[in-house]
Amino acid sequence: MEQRDLELIEAWKEKDPELKRLWTEHLEFEEQLKQFNARVYLSSAEQLERKVLQKKKLAGRDAIERILSRIRKELRAS
Repeated sequence: MEQRDLELIEAWKEKDPELKRLWTEHLEFEEQLKQFNARVYLSSAEQLERKVLQKKKLAGRDAIERILSRIRKELRAS
């Protein structure tokens, strides 16, 4: 994620509960994926879980991007 996006998230996450929830989930998914990626071997079940986490993380990131876009639009309008 770009630095300006991270700064916007930090500035707005306390004002927007949905953004805060999505950002917290994003960080949790990232940590779980980091643990999977650190392992040399994953069982079939673990590979599937890793894929599910990747998809959840991507969906969350898309939702975060939509919120950030809305915030930017609001900031430009004011």
